[in-house]
Amino acid sequence: MLYHLFEYLKNCGCDFPGINLMNFISFRAMMAAVISLCVSLIAGRRIINRLKAAQIGETIRDLGLQGQMEKKGTPTMGGIIIILAVVCGAVMVCDLTNIYTILMLVTTLWCGALGFADDYIKVFKHNKEGLSEKKKLIFQFGLGLIVALTMCLSQTIHTEQILTTIPFLKANEFDYSWLSPFGGQIGVYCTWGIYMAIIILVILACSNGANLTDGMDGLSAGTSAIVGVVLGVLAYLGGNVNDAAYLNIMYLRDSGEVAVFMAAFAGALLGFLWYNSFPAEVFMGDTGSLTIGGIIGVCAVLIRKELLLPLLCGIFVAESASVLIQRHWFKYTRKKYGEGRRVFLMAPLHHHYQKKNIPEPRIVSRFWVVGIILGVATLALLKIR
Repeated sequence: MLYHLFEYLKNCGCDFPGINLMNFISFRAMMAAVISLCVSLIAGRRIINRLKAAQIGETIRDLGLQGQMEKKGTPTMGGIIIILAVVCGAVMVCDLTNIYTILMLVTTLWCGALGFADDYIKVFKHNKEGLSEKKKLIFQFGLGLIVALTMCLSQTIHTEQILTTIPFLKANEFDYSWLSPFGGQIGVYCTWGIYMAIIILVILACSNGANLTDGMDGLSAGTSAIVGVVLGVLAYLGGNVNDAAYLNIMYLRDSGEVAVFMAAFAGALLGFLWYNSFPAEVFMGDTGSLTIGGIIGVCAVLIRKELLLPLLCGIFVAESASVLIQRHWFKYTRKKYGEGRRVFLMAPLHHHYQKKNIPEPRIVSRFWVVGIILGVATLALLKIR
């Protein structure tokens, strides 16, 4: 809104000091972060009080984890705070006519509604399972399809070559046409089909990975904020023609707006972390975790950095892998030996360390440190060819 207001005033001939500030992505990114942070801090307290008054508390199953039962009754569905803050920050300073901004806002509201429905069933219907995995996957697949089709049809995003960023190759670029077994026009259709499938897979993986990571106070919010900052930096560099040329990385016209949105995302998470850090006053629930994962996945796809996610989101990967390994190994050993065996003391991975009686704040802070290392490594890979 502020961006469009300043544009309107300039078109009307106004020329007061600072009127051109909104033309700078860096300034608007800082504004977005500050606005989202303030909304998250101010509205967060009121929303937490409302959740307490409505007795929307977390139900806890006794899994024998240290300090687990003390969290019983802590308000959940706090992801509403994150969604509100992100949307307010983005709407205030982003270019709302930009296709990247529109897709990021659609992603936020889409995943937020999905997570809210899941939490609603758990809290008000007293069904701990929430939405079935099948229904979640259908809605996540729908979002992936929307993003993929938009990228195929939008004149702003669509390109003849479907390139993405990957380390160790010339110019750090990977052409998806290399995966197509066909040539000619059929090869073009096949390449776009492969790319759309990868987009959907990335969104599904990120959304569910963030959901699994949300198991300790501040863990998901902190690690996601780190990822959001790195993606924002990558979006800023890739959306600036001079920076992209200097660093010899892929230039994407108008994608700088993603940097503004991700600044709002990081600000919202930092504000939420004020209430979610140990001991947490509120949990984000699936309302927050599914939204966070969806935003990260779609952002990476839009700025063509999806192949960097396994490194950047290494925490999500490790958490998801621990669950898959534990589940399949248990089934395999039960079938072979008649008794299921475990690789980890408990999955996801953060609970494995909790079972070793490591204090929760120490586990979370160490995961943050690992997340920062992975973020720095991801940025460093831009110069490795």
